[in-house]
Amino acid sequence: MSIHPVILCGGSGTRLWPMSRGGYPKQYLKLTSDKTLLQQTALRLNGIAGITAPIVVTNNEQRFLVAEQLRESGTVPSAIVLEPVGRNTAPAIAAAALLALRSSPDALLLVLPSDHVILNEQAFARVTEAAAEVAKDDYLVTFGIDPTEPHTGYGYIRRGSKIGANEGAFGVAEFVEKPDAEKAARFIEEGSYYWNSGMFMLKASTYMDELRKYEPEIARQTTLSLELAKRDYDFVRLDAGAFEECPNVSVDYAVMERTDRASVIAAADLGWNDIGSWTALAEIAQSDAQGNTSLGDVLTENVSNSYIRAEHRMVAAIGLDNIVIVETADAVLVTHRDSTQDVKKIVERLKASGRTESVTHRRVVRPWGSYEGIDQGSRFQVKRIEVNPGAQLSLQMHHHRAEHWIVVKGTAMVTNGDQQIMLTENQSTYIPLGVTHRLLNPGKIPLELIEVQSGTYLGEDDIVRFEDTYGRVPAAGRP
Repeated sequence: MSIHPVILCGGSGTRLWPMSRGGYPKQYLKLTSDKTLLQQTALRLNGIAGITAPIVVTNNEQRFLVAEQLRESGTVPSAIVLEPVGRNTAPAIAAAALLALRSSPDALLLVLPSDHVILNEQAFARVTEAAAEVAKDDYLVTFGIDPTEPHTGYGYIRRGSKIGANEGAFGVAEFVEKPDAEKAARFIEEGSYYWNSGMFMLKASTYMDELRKYEPEIARQTTLSLELAKRDYDFVRLDAGAFEECPNVSVDYAVMERTDRASVIAAADLGWNDIGSWTALAEIAQSDAQGNTSLGDVLTENVSNSYIRAEHRMVAAIGLDNIVIVETADAVLVTHRDSTQDVKKIVERLKASGRTESVTHRRVVRPWGSYEGIDQGSRFQVKRIEVNPGAQLSLQMHHHRAEHWIVVKGTAMVTNGDQQIMLTENQSTYIPLGVTHRLLNPGKIPLELIEVQSGTYLGEDDIVRFEDTYGRVPAAGRP
């Protein structure tokens, strides 16, 4: 019986701001190693018995991030499913289940969030294989984490009677919402509770049967959205009209809390952490004799029990205890470790005021490479653009701005109106307002150039696309 991993790449990117943001959530960041959390999730599947290529569920805006990071890790997915709108985990898992059933009527789904850390991958493989044996008997298995403290940020699962031959498999007596501190302490004392990890092992057919029973509209609309889906390169685009009609419901509410087939398997010694805050990340990071974790160019004097991360410049800290400092190119977070759960309040205020720091970094990733803002004024802005070897931007024009391009590294093939110009280092060209243009890197190394925009309006929605390598339709935002 084959196991089809389902990697869920959703999330709003608020709890680890300013590194994680709406357009670049934490699963795409290298927070704990030289691999991103998404890459770690994909790579820990290697060696599990019966495993197949993963199905990845994400959204349209992040599709190229997913594809590129999987390519870098050597992972070839069976499908990258694109949700036109976010509808929570129950519809996302349903879409993956229906795809897996096309391959095998007995397919098992290993459902994994893309943004968790698991330090003991051998233990993870053992638990996964044990969960598969339980799920074969039509149980919907959730992975329960042995709690190490009375944590109030997790949901809990109370185990029921033992099921099957596995000593760690139980029926589910109760799902419990995030408790207060007093309840959480009681759960730890009683010893029959697990943290709800959000990881599952499900037979695809059983999940769909239960979904049709308890949330028939989700099952119906997800089925229709997949039947009407379009193939776009490596992507499966779910039909927007059908998928938007799905109720916005988690798998826990839709099925797990209502079915009589719910079970929990004890996932001991995984070294699991959902990195729900900077404090959670600090707890699993290596620290020095003073309890400090210092990443990047950091200088400390009389500092203890603190997490300090410098991404772009030197950070100096003096006379601090229990503090988190995170520096990025355009924002710095300073908070007490006990208050890191409130980072989302800052993100909400940024959104309310229309500031872009809640969504994008100064460096913005695109399928062809990236661009980064360097300077701006009322009628100009300067950007550094990097184009990957063989990649090209869309054929486009602007109504309100002209552009100057100066090549500082590599070779550029520029379409400028009816001309094609080859530029090398220290050469430049001028793109007048309203002229159709395109940028291509024909070389073997990344192309880097400085772009100077000038005009009456410099917004990223001043773009008209005529042709595009990546199948994108005209839309707001840089190509």
